[in-house]
Amino acid sequence: MSFPDNLKPKEPSGASLLARERLQSPVDVAALSRHIFADTGFLERQARVLAAMEREPLLSKSAQQQLSRPERYRLGLARGKLLRRLQARHRWDVDDYHMAAYLLGEQIPFRLHVGMFRTTVAEQASDAQRALWMPRVDAWDVVGTYAQTELGHGSNVRGVELEARWDPKTREFVVHSPTLTAAKWWNGSLGRTADHAVLMAQLMVPDPERAGGYVSHGPQAFIARIRDAETHLPLEGVVIGDIGVKVGFASMDNGYMLFSQFRIPHSALLSRYVQLDPETGVFTRSPNAALAYGTMTSIRTVLVEEAGTFLARAVTVAVRYCAVRQQFRDKDSRDAGSPELQHTGRAMRRGYARTRAAVEARGDLSGLAALHAWSSGLKSLSTEVTNAGIEACRRAMGGHGYGAGSGLVEMQRDYQAKPILEGDNWMITQQTAAFLIKRMAAVVGGKVTDETDAQLKAFLDRKDKGRELYLLNSDSDIQKSFEWRAASMTYDAYRARVIDEKRHNDLLIQFHKLSHAHSQSIMVRSFLGSLASDDDLPRETKDVVFDLYRLFAYTNIQAESYEFLRCGAASAADLDALPDRIQTLLARIRPHAVKLVDSWMIPDYLLDSALGRYDGNVYEDLFNRAHRQNPLNDVVFNNDWRDDEIVKGSGEREPLLPKL
Repeated sequence: MSFPDNLKPKEPSGASLLARERLQSPVDVAALSRHIFADTGFLERQARVLAAMEREPLLSKSAQQQLSRPERYRLGLARGKLLRRLQARHRWDVDDYHMAAYLLGEQIPFRLHVGMFRTTVAEQASDAQRALWMPRVDAWDVVGTYAQTELGHGSNVRGVELEARWDPKTREFVVHSPTLTAAKWWNGSLGRTADHAVLMAQLMVPDPERAGGYVSHGPQAFIARIRDAETHLPLEGVVIGDIGVKVGFASMDNGYMLFSQFRIPHSALLSRYVQLDPETGVFTRSPNAALAYGTMTSIRTVLVEEAGTFLARAVTVAVRYCAVRQQFRDKDSRDAGSPELQHTGRAMRRGYARTRAAVEARGDLSGLAALHAWSSGLKSLSTEVTNAGIEACRRAMGGHGYGAGSGLVEMQRDYQAKPILEGDNWMITQQTAAFLIKRMAAVVGGKVTDETDAQLKAFLDRKDKGRELYLLNSDSDIQKSFEWRAASMTYDAYRARVIDEKRHNDLLIQFHKLSHAHSQSIMVRSFLGSLASDDDLPRETKDVVFDLYRLFAYTNIQAESYEFLRCGAASAADLDALPDRIQTLLARIRPHAVKLVDSWMIPDYLLDSALGRYDGNVYEDLFNRAHRQNPLNDVVFNNDWRDDEIVKGSGEREPLLPKL
């Protein structure tokens, strides 16, 4: 036993401080957890899957952050394979598998296969294609990716350059990359893993009126094998590779791909909503062709829901560590032994995607448009809030927040891609704004079909009279304030675009703000609705969560006070009173902070954080990670500048660099 093994942290220890925090709050953690997770079976599934994972040495996270990029991919691939074997061994259903991937907490190289590849085939393949492909996809007999983004084209799907030219003589599509910028780029699971891909390519059909000419029918989805089944090498006419080091996603093989006159059969065109007659070459679209864009809506919805889990992890770590951390005493306290004063209350962003309805199953195009608009707006807002929130949590923890032991360093690197993933956050807010403008135009014309239309109609009926809203005394008026502001901004955008006919590009900032305002109103409405309708929460616990609702609303109103004041959604007197009201809420919430984050029931395995441990043994864990788990400390280096040996006694004369 070495000297450090006998040392303990000074008292009060992290464990005793967290215990004290939990004793001071009457919040019922179990009841609040039931409120958060409802009857989804999430907690039972988490406990069952986690128990199986913790028995697997390969899934230990003890040293993964010390690995190089190639090593992280190798580890990620091995772990991905193991999760699939565990699924078979324990007879996990698809939700169990996704739980395992969630608990692992990293982007395994099979993510695109179980996500976008499977979703696209399931939603866009014809019945015959589904019968052929889905059993192979679900059995992982084929491993796929989704190849849409290109080197020169990200969010602009219509601008993809990859071509799929129809050859009527052979009844094949000739897939070709006409330019360097047509290279598929950023596609996850592509670089080294996938053997199949869904390709988004411009469908080109011979023009009967122009010899040698082609007619484009826009980007369509094709499914194709891209690597040999035996050798796993790219097929002839296909160039594939990994794009290299990124910010985060160390275990994911984001790739590039180019095609040279690569032929695929007629059956490669996913044909649920579009068809190409192989006899005549005539291209047709079904009335529900817009459903072909369901893949992106589905993934954005996942990102909205995922944002809440990432932010919950960051807040959990920050709250627990800030309750343990002892730095400076309260400057207003005369007690020299008083602890540091903490202000750790934060709004809990919940209920992002309650607007999801089964529109695709019903074939309701108006519903799909609404779902697409809401998922776009919420994806933009929620990922921006979470990205900023993770950084705020890391900074709140002082110096240790910058170390890997915080659990936030790798999380932050991975999450930084989310605001631009599956649609840049500025671009997709244009879609939400365009949808709202159309709804306002319909309401102006006398058409009211749903709750959103009713809110717009209520604004139109009273916009010249205004509304009296009591933000400081009424929770329902808080919700109405957000809805009034969003309706007012929708009307302003409608006037600018439709009445005044201003250029679209001149309104992009206005559209972005409108999208965020509407998304915030959805958050506030779903937060209040789910809380008010839950009669099972104990009164003391419910009162605390209502304070969180008010804190979330007031901080957002204060941040955008001009918008609320300008349209009459908040009075000047209420806005002047907000700083003191927010400070009061922070003081009321503070004693409950630790139990509030406990209610998320995030296991230590997922947090992988010395600072955020449930038991509070922060400093023991930090020292253990540095002293015992850091492989760099197992090597004795030669520091003599006269000797070019690097490792003492090894004879190694220069750093080992990869061959270029």
